[in-house]
Amino acid sequence: MGRYRNPILPGCHPDPSICRLGDRYLLVTSTFEYLPGLPVHASTNLVDWELVGHAIHREEQLDLRGLDGSSGLYAPTIRVVGGRLVVVCTVVGSEEGPWSGRTGHFLVTAEDPAGPWSDPVWIDGVGGFDPSITVDGDRVWLCGTRLAAAAEWPGRTEVWIAELDLESGALRGEPVPIWTGAAARAVWAEGPHVLPRPGGGWMLLAAEGGTDLDHAVVTAYAEEITGPYTGDTGNPRLTHRDLGSGAEIVAVGHADLVDTPAGETWAVALGSHPVAGRRGLLGRRTSLVPVGWEGARPLFAPGTARVAPVVEAPGVPDAAPWPSLVVDDFDGVTLDPAWNGVGRMPQLFADPVARPGHVRLRAGDDPGTVGLPAFLGRRLPSERTRVEATVATVPGEGTLRAGLLLRVGERQLLELAVDRGGEVVLARVQGGLRAELARGRVAASGPVLLGLEIVDLVAAASVDGVPLASVDVAGLAPLPPRGFVGAWVGPFAAGDGFVDVDRVVLETLPGV
Repeated sequence: MGRYRNPILPGCHPDPSICRLGDRYLLVTSTFEYLPGLPVHASTNLVDWELVGHAIHREEQLDLRGLDGSSGLYAPTIRVVGGRLVVVCTVVGSEEGPWSGRTGHFLVTAEDPAGPWSDPVWIDGVGGFDPSITVDGDRVWLCGTRLAAAAEWPGRTEVWIAELDLESGALRGEPVPIWTGAAARAVWAEGPHVLPRPGGGWMLLAAEGGTDLDHAVVTAYAEEITGPYTGDTGNPRLTHRDLGSGAEIVAVGHADLVDTPAGETWAVALGSHPVAGRRGLLGRRTSLVPVGWEGARPLFAPGTARVAPVVEAPGVPDAAPWPSLVVDDFDGVTLDPAWNGVGRMPQLFADPVARPGHVRLRAGDDPGTVGLPAFLGRRLPSERTRVEATVATVPGEGTLRAGLLLRVGERQLLELAVDRGGEVVLARVQGGLRAELARGRVAASGPVLLGLEIVDLVAAASVDGVPLASVDVAGLAPLPPRGFVGAWVGPFAAGDGFVDVDRVVLETLPGV
């Protein structure tokens, strides 16, 4: 009997998919506009996870430059096909601003979860999002979600399935619609996985209700993989929609299943974690629940049908605590893989060797606009975190500011920055509107220590250890209908020229 916490990963990790390769479990999650994309975590016990790579880790694989927030890489699925790892995903285009990059479904493959992963194989012939693959003997099937052809109400979608040639990405036949949802007038049937059913036949595992408070996990069953599928009379099989917005975990849905070598079944699912009854900054996160079977019907969290913040269950050990302190002095010749860029790989603007013991950021676009910000970000691990960055201001001509960014998107962020003249500004962008909150001044030469201490939904800014101001950041929390991404934090530079960052510290504060 082991004890673990939900979520099982710190920070924003939405839309989880899981599989087992030998004695290791592999987990992949959405990253939207961030690169490297689609992190691959590995575990031998389901409760302790290590980042081992990214399915999108090379500039040549994908170009997401110019996408707005919550666009990009949606809802991947990871599977083992013939001993080879396959990740299938969708690039969703921008809602705001021009963007001409390629959209649609693609797959990448690897022999090892650490990579290297292949260039994308694009899958034409069907649109939509949330693709998944199923192995049926020597045949491979692709399923996904798209808006229903005859949408009788807003948000009505259908799940489809088609045979897939993995090597070429070609569909072997027309996609067959198999599901539109369990509830009457169901919206956003999504996140589908077609899985073998105990005793024979197939089970469709899907979500519906939208990825917010009405989210739910539903199932349907069929003898043939192409249907017809009959919904479980007990749908939804897992949901927190009846608990209200103040529950410890809300918006539970988008599940995937994995079997242990001993034949036990577990599910990963997303959920959001309110802070004092309000929406938190971290957005949608990954949880783990045991699954039982009764008459070939899945029982999620048998006995409670809930995703609990703390779980005691057989078959897993006690989970190890997450690291409470992350310090990056940029002493190596490569960047820690936990660092991300917006729309491009961080190596394109962040140089860890130009000045030993620093990372040099070549300034980019204003982070409050859709463009190419020079933001070296990583997931905010919790809503009780101290973040510090030591920034060396660079004298010279032209407009330049640099500092710390707490970013949910270009329309929702908190910025603590210093310019070439030593002027310090704390500003918030909320709903796309920028407001200056406080000012300070430091010496124009020499490094400056900038800090943000986030406690629940209040951020306290400091400069060289001296408090500057505190600000409510509840308005930065991701919101429906397109607030898919939680908070990232890290150094940035905007304008002309470059800045050198000496070190970044992230400390998780007690009380989490």
